[in-house]
Amino acid sequence: MPDRLTALDASFLYMDQPTTPMHVGSVAVFRKPRSGFDYERLVDLISGRIGLVPRYRQKIRQIPYGVARPVWVDDTDFDVTYHVRRSALPGPGTDRALNELVARLMSRPLDHTRPLWEMYLVDGLSGGRVAIVSKTHQAMVDGIASIDISQVVLDDSPDGRDEADDDWVARPEPAPWRLVLDAVGEAVARPGNAVEAAHAAVRDAADTVTKVAGVAGGLLSAVRTAVRPAPTSPLNVPISTQRRFAHTRTELEDYRAVRRAHGGTINDVVLTVIAGAMRNWLLSRGASVTPTTTMRAMVPMSVRGEAETTGSIHGAGLLGNRITSYLVDLPVGEPNPVLRMHHVAHAMREHKQSGQSVGANALVRVGGFAPPTLHALGARAASGLSRRLFNVVVSNVPGPQHALYAGGARMLEMYPVVPLAKGQSLAVGLTSYDGGVFYGFNADRDSMADVDEFGDLVTEALAELLATVPR
Repeated sequence: MPDRLTALDASFLYMDQPTTPMHVGSVAVFRKPRSGFDYERLVDLISGRIGLVPRYRQKIRQIPYGVARPVWVDDTDFDVTYHVRRSALPGPGTDRALNELVARLMSRPLDHTRPLWEMYLVDGLSGGRVAIVSKTHQAMVDGIASIDISQVVLDDSPDGRDEADDDWVARPEPAPWRLVLDAVGEAVARPGNAVEAAHAAVRDAADTVTKVAGVAGGLLSAVRTAVRPAPTSPLNVPISTQRRFAHTRTELEDYRAVRRAHGGTINDVVLTVIAGAMRNWLLSRGASVTPTTTMRAMVPMSVRGEAETTGSIHGAGLLGNRITSYLVDLPVGEPNPVLRMHHVAHAMREHKQSGQSVGANALVRVGGFAPPTLHALGARAASGLSRRLFNVVVSNVPGPQHALYAGGARMLEMYPVVPLAKGQSLAVGLTSYDGGVFYGFNADRDSMADVDEFGDLVTEALAELLATVPR
């Protein structure tokens, strides 16, 4: 019997709309090895590793008459060269040109008649670099088999690793009558679970709060947050079908220096930097900013291990993380960067001590989202909850602090692309890797024409904090 989509995953299938395509992306920049790195090498690499992610050779089949949720079936016509594509930048191959290409690629929806992923090799970058841009639909992130294909192509050394034997043969697609029969049998065997409406997972804030209020114990802080609307913000407007993308690289040691000087956690420094950038962005737009002005962020974080309990961007691996999430009011009205950081650190401590992180997780679960990775969590939480709950998603994934390679090419940078939710014109993703902290800013093309400037403001906000560190 084919695997049936969970109600959570099916919800993302139905939330896929022209203005809110439900795919998560990444942009990895590599230095070409002396032996070169071209499209054929990437295709060979994917072909040798795709057996580690079986879902990437499966597509979705709808059930006739809509009597049950869709199922995953093998794509009998699977063609890796359809999913792995190539592109090139015009000279001189600037980062800005790469960002424009990424924005256009992320604006396009995935083909629902095929496995829901794409990967692009982008040649022509200056300095002998190439980029790999990936897109994966959130319906494929099922909470168990959460490894993204862009991860399985990476190795700890340029020599790579031995490829496992792959004797995959596509199973024939079931006939329509068999899909209906299986659905009916499932409904008889499990009447309480079968034939759930996928749309039920897509709820507004009022429905979410109602459900949370009925959950026993430990969620009162989350309910209080949910019923208190997020501040009015120019970030929360109707969005278009087109995107802009920008990125910023910073150094992990700078965050550590601020933490050593002022206490708190690395993640407190990150949120303070975002708050400072938000403050200056609002001022640049002529928005009213008073000492009490705040902007609410949905912040999913890793809490893996005692050594890095900040849930931040130290050196934990990309997999196996426990996840918590917070609704945090960023003090963008505070002009002093040190006081701004104290406010953030205090708010985070209050969340942890009051158990509000549990409440925020409950909001995510009640909305129907159980993500296996931090960026997927941020995307799912943002997509399923009303824009009245928060203004922006800040998704923070820890990465390894050593070099990774794909086909012998060393990865220099890795920028996440977090999808926009309805009414959200900006999503911030950041990943630490090999001593750097890499920000990706996915934005609506119409309402965030200044997203490049926002990236510059992040760099300036970090510099402002560094200036307070005693030498």
